[in-house]
Amino acid sequence: MVAKNAGMPATPADLINVDEVVGKYYDCIPDPANPEQRVSFGTSGHRGSSLKTSFNEAHIVAISQAIAEYRKAAGVTGPLYIGRDTHALSDPAQKTAIEVLVANGVHVRIDSRDDVVPTPVISQAILTHNRAQDGTQRFTGEGLADGIVVTPSHNPPTDGGFKYDPVTGGPAPADVTERIANRANELLGDYRSVKRVPYEQAIVSDLVERFDYRDHYVSDLGDVIDFDVIRSSGVRLGIDPLGGASVNYWPLINEQYDLNIGVIRPEVDPTWRFMTIDHDGKIRIDPSSPYAMKGLVDKLNAGAWDKYDLVGGTDPDADRHGIVCPNWGVMNPNHYIAVCVEYLFSGNRPNWPKGAGIGKTLVSSSLIDRVAESIGAKLVEVPVGFKWFVDPLFSGEVAFGGEESSGMSFLRKDGRVWTTDKDGLIPDLLAAEITARTGKNPAQLHQAQVERFGESWYKRVDTPTTLKQKQKFAGLNGDDVTATTLAGEDITAKLTVASGNNAPIGGLKVTTKDNWFAARPSGTENIYKVYAESFESPEALDKILEEATVVVDKALA
Repeated sequence: MVAKNAGMPATPADLINVDEVVGKYYDCIPDPANPEQRVSFGTSGHRGSSLKTSFNEAHIVAISQAIAEYRKAAGVTGPLYIGRDTHALSDPAQKTAIEVLVANGVHVRIDSRDDVVPTPVISQAILTHNRAQDGTQRFTGEGLADGIVVTPSHNPPTDGGFKYDPVTGGPAPADVTERIANRANELLGDYRSVKRVPYEQAIVSDLVERFDYRDHYVSDLGDVIDFDVIRSSGVRLGIDPLGGASVNYWPLINEQYDLNIGVIRPEVDPTWRFMTIDHDGKIRIDPSSPYAMKGLVDKLNAGAWDKYDLVGGTDPDADRHGIVCPNWGVMNPNHYIAVCVEYLFSGNRPNWPKGAGIGKTLVSSSLIDRVAESIGAKLVEVPVGFKWFVDPLFSGEVAFGGEESSGMSFLRKDGRVWTTDKDGLIPDLLAAEITARTGKNPAQLHQAQVERFGESWYKRVDTPTTLKQKQKFAGLNGDDVTATTLAGEDITAKLTVASGNNAPIGGLKVTTKDNWFAARPSGTENIYKVYAESFESPEALDKILEEATVVVDKALA
């Protein structure tokens, strides 16, 4: 259901009271006995709101102490790289974390400019630090680094987030986050007993080092993107950082590589008053949402296209991207992924490992499958969550990892790992490279793919459920699905593990020749999500979604 105000400018009633949000971070004390107020790590760390007593000082004290204990037990003795985004809760949470980390004797590296830091920049810093002299990646040994990113990603302005990146530089695996969350919840009820150093003392201690994240990341980008072809073509790239952590990175990229990049909306405001309302009636800073990006698209259509050939966007922590093209609007992330993989795997990265595959989450479009088959590339389908791409990117099993929610990363041009977390900056730059080399923008290339592989319709819907039903998802197997057809086509597979790595998907996926749906429970809400796609028609998609709900409810009964 799309909210009535979706796509409309935010009104004063939609805006947060920043002082209230920050004040309740310190004033509200969570109840460890309340499940909604405990520490819970989803696919991207702990998230919550100070207004709901689910993201408060107590949570961050407990999580930071748990991380300090974990890294000590794991033998991580190098620096911890920490960065934050532009959400109102991110700055106080980072300060709290530094107080606890310094009290634990952890060597912390913060931004040299006291500025915000994108998620991929932390990942790139960790991996660069942990690289051996011969260029290989180290996972064991003295002096290895890890990191923390303080961000709820694209979540509304009321929210805060806190995620841990181990020495692999990407989202921590489930066994690590479970261990940290369990210990944090043990500490939560007595968080005041956790040792801390007052921030004013901690920030000037020998354990806190200033690090030029911006220069470190930007100087390395030439190993990932072909700036020569962009520069020589004169492609004009507009960027909307959506008030996020990438805002001050684009001018340096432009200057260092002599490009033609224009930052369209450079303002930073923790209320995000310049946004248009997302599909559910909330301010959500999602660069792939046509509702959240409508204000930008309207501005471009009103005459700003005269300055740009295409426009990219990033979310508050710059781990998501959005691509906007003339006469098209915001591209569906699935469609852009399909364009990227065809371009990258068709001779434009000749030094990538031979046989390296295309990584995709199982709820991403089957258009990617059809493109992969057409170019003879291996497809590796994994469960939802970018953490599943960490090991394959290191090993070279995949050279590209992408997910339907507009997250991706790919290898450096020489085949070495770039980031093992989502990077929203390089997809925007890759769009300029693609346009420069092919003479067509990504939307035009997508249209050419549709002509070859067929048009598809894709949708995700959320359905209310109970905690008991959510728990049943983990025990599902193919035999629980008794249906033999889906939208009039014979069912060809009933999956509860991902085909690319045999990992449990926490739900199920049902496929036919031209249709599929996948259902999985939310990690934070009492809903389950149904993703569906049809290569037949919009009507067939609606029928799939209708039948999927019946199939799932029957399986969970």
